[in-house]
Amino acid sequence: MTATVPVRTPTRATDRQELSTRLLGSAAKTSYDPTVDVDWDAPIPDDLYGLSPEWSSLYGTPLWDGLTEQQRVTLTIHEYCSISGVGIWFECLLMQLVLKDVYGDDPSQPHVQWALTEIADECRHSVMFARTAQTFGAPSYQPPPAILKLGKAFAARGSGPAAYAAILVAEEILDIFQRDLMRDERVQPLTRRTSQIHVVEEARHMRFARDEIARRTPHLSKWNLRRHRTLVAGVAAIVADNLVQPEVYASVGLDPAEAKAAARANEHYKAKLRDASAGLVSFLREVGLIGGPTELLWKRAGLV
Repeated sequence: MTATVPVRTPTRATDRQELSTRLLGSAAKTSYDPTVDVDWDAPIPDDLYGLSPEWSSLYGTPLWDGLTEQQRVTLTIHEYCSISGVGIWFECLLMQLVLKDVYGDDPSQPHVQWALTEIADECRHSVMFARTAQTFGAPSYQPPPAILKLGKAFAARGSGPAAYAAILVAEEILDIFQRDLMRDERVQPLTRRTSQIHVVEEARHMRFARDEIARRTPHLSKWNLRRHRTLVAGVAAIVADNLVQPEVYASVGLDPAEAKAAARANEHYKAKLRDASAGLVSFLREVGLIGGPTELLWKRAGLV
């Protein structure tokens, strides 16, 4: 059930319609409906983490060491729900970007039908993540209002390689993160199942996004290339900083501001994000969407 089109792709684009046809065939063979493919009524074990403890933003810090085992379980559940909530926010942006990109195209073409299939997947994923937080009894975590406003502006104006690269930034980091979770028996069954569904279906989305980036970036002028580099670097910084919302830490009695500062300074967590971003960074460098002054933005975000 986990066979998918490989995510890693060369920087030279393939035929768009041929790839879309393949992705549509893969989706027909292996897709999920989380409303029936997730056991929402299963009990929530008291002793299993919401995510692998090594993926906690506080793992390895004095604040983590000071938590009881039950507090660590609670914290990781809320962290997973925060990351899922940010995932909902980004998937809403992704759907707008993809729909805008194919608006007016011939719907008989495979790439349009694939785009609509991808949007349908993202709708189901968003509902799945919302129900996950609800089932765990966690709040519906979202980025702060200022970030929501920036996201709305990007959805309205983003296009071309920057739009598809922004999709990759969020999805590829989550992909590595969730591949670890779905295999970890210390983690809640609900986390593992939702992660597995997301990994399988997002592999197709990332394959298409990479191909669109490889197809379009070579046609950018020098000025536009610099602009797209800046946009992508800005998105990367925002995504990395907003995965875990400060309110999460209050769930175990920590001061949100103090804990957020500790997470930002946590070398272990930053190393996990860099590792998760390694394939993405390598690809974006190869196609030219990382380079020049934007290298500093990626470093400041802790992703290189």
